[in-house]
Amino acid sequence: MRGKMSAAGRIEILQGDLTEMDVDAVVNAANNDLQLGGGVAGAIRRKGGPRIQAECDAIGTIPVGGAAITTGGNLKARHVIHAASMQLGGRTSAQALRNSTAHALRIAAQQGLKTIAFPAVGTGIAGFPLRECAGIMLREAVRHLAGATSIEKVYFVLFDPEALEVFQQAFRELDAAGQSTP
Repeated sequence: MRGKMSAAGRIEILQGDLTEMDVDAVVNAANNDLQLGGGVAGAIRRKGGPRIQAECDAIGTIPVGGAAITTGGNLKARHVIHAASMQLGGRTSAQALRNSTAHALRIAAQQGLKTIAFPAVGTGIAGFPLRECAGIMLREAVRHLAGATSIEKVYFVLFDPEALEVFQQAFRELDAAGQSTP
């Protein structure tokens, strides 16, 4: 475990394909039944292969706001952390997003992982507002990095330029408010 460090330089926001990230873990925007359907989960299922869904089936249902870890299957990432921010077919709430993001970071640290990549959880199929998502997820990452953790780098990998700009703006606002450092 590493000691306290500032989040500056440890959070990177970029546009790209989450499933192509060569990191210790990518985060799946999951439902609590861990069924890899559409959106980010579908992309992870297609590129990662059937092993990831088979491991999810073995885990079973987890609480909304929870998270679970599987291998990365055929992905470059060694693991997938499934952050359950909604029920199957449901919507994401701020509390579920906050809890599932924090839980995903805790699982990564408990496993001694150094790098983790998140999508904008809950903003696709689950319909959560992008701006609110950015603020919640970035605050949770900053909060986690302020404590002792094995995580050295947190990536936010956004699919399109609009999401990239929203996350960058939210991080600038946290930084300006002095909230990106412990």
